[in-house]
Amino acid sequence: MRTLIILGHPDRDSFCMALADSYEKGALEKGGDVARLNLGELKYDPILRSGFKQKQFLEPDLIEAQRLIKWANHIVFVFPVWWSAPPAILKGFIDRVFLPDFAFKYRENSPNWDKLLIGRSARLLMTSDAPVIWLYLAYFHPALNMMKKATLEFCGVSPVTVTSFGSIKSANEKKREDILYDAYRAGLNDN
Repeated sequence: MRTLIILGHPDRDSFCMALADSYEKGALEKGGDVARLNLGELKYDPILRSGFKQKQFLEPDLIEAQRLIKWANHIVFVFPVWWSAPPAILKGFIDRVFLPDFAFKYRENSPNWDKLLIGRSARLLMTSDAPVIWLYLAYFHPALNMMKKATLEFCGVSPVTVTSFGSIKSANEKKREDILYDAYRAGLNDN
């Protein structure tokens, strides 16, 4: 399995970094071929300046990201849920990388589109300070819907497995260790 891990948290010292490290450890132990993008380390403009009206210059880090997405059989996004959404760094990455003619293609004179990332699966590893059930009951978990349905499945990535860890802010050391172990096991099982 060729796995691409995309860390969507800007801080290297975050719990999400530890989560990505744990997943990667499991994937490597299982013999997977693993690549990694830590978005906080990439150099790119996260703003899609003109929408899809005109092409925007792709920085070398984004060209490499597209190459790795095409290379991967399995894409893992690790990110926190802030204000019921992914962090701006991840949203900007999606805006700049998952472009027409790369991730999808509109059909001329049709409301339909072609899904250009078929043949890949994904996993979302999400953290939040709120309990996960609260994200579903109060807000219908918009971060999950945006990433799973409106982005990945829209582009043909399927299945998309979701692992959402809540109440991180109040989690004690044992709970955090359990969560990291769950990420490690996901890395083993996905590969």
